[in-house]
Amino acid sequence: MVNYRLARSVNKWLDIIPPALYPPRCRLCDDPGADGLDLCRGCRADLPWNTPCCPHCALPGDGALPCPCRQSPLPFRAAVVPLRYEGPAERLITAFKFHGRLADGQLLGALLADAVRRDAAPLPAAVVPVPLHARRLRQRGFDQTAELARAVRRRLPPLPLCRALRRRDGDARQATRSARARRSAIRGAFSARPGRVPGHVALLDDVVTTGATAAEAARTLRAAGVQRVDLWALARTP
Repeated sequence: MVNYRLARSVNKWLDIIPPALYPPRCRLCDDPGADGLDLCRGCRADLPWNTPCCPHCALPGDGALPCPCRQSPLPFRAAVVPLRYEGPAERLITAFKFHGRLADGQLLGALLADAVRRDAAPLPAAVVPVPLHARRLRQRGFDQTAELARAVRRRLPPLPLCRALRRRDGDARQATRSARARRSAIRGAFSARPGRVPGHVALLDDVVTTGATAAEAARTLRAAGVQRVDLWALARTP
């Protein structure tokens, strides 16, 4: 299990220390970072950027043919997913998500925030992380989407963090299932927490594979009265 409290304390101190005393270093090659990020310009250029892609579901494509999502309308309005889940992006996400390297999560959150600032309009009233089930949270030691939300919000205008969802489904084996099995297994996996939820929110996740989890979470929010749900995530599987 990750020593989550220690890692978060270190990250907070690094946020306070002036860059001159702790200059950024590239998380991929250890060269000096650029533009205030722990990423050099060469490694940034080599990231598998998710462009072009569908603006509604972020599925990679050249736009020559209508995206399959047009045949089955999605419960979210737009998607900002800047990376494809492969190569160095996959390595960073894996290190963050499964090995507790929160510094990699800070970098990824900064990249997502840059994409949101460029592509998301209008901005939502709040950010809603896709939650972990309590059992998975105990196993992992931290909630990666909540950490991403904090990193994203540091680089954007003030956006409240709204924990509007609760996860009922504790099965952690979604990654091994087919698209059809994912959609079937995820039905009813979320419930909306009582309380006021803004009319426009961004649903935040780490990786979008089939979109089944994001769609179910968005449907739950819509049923709770949210008028518009956008999807923000780090990466989309090709």
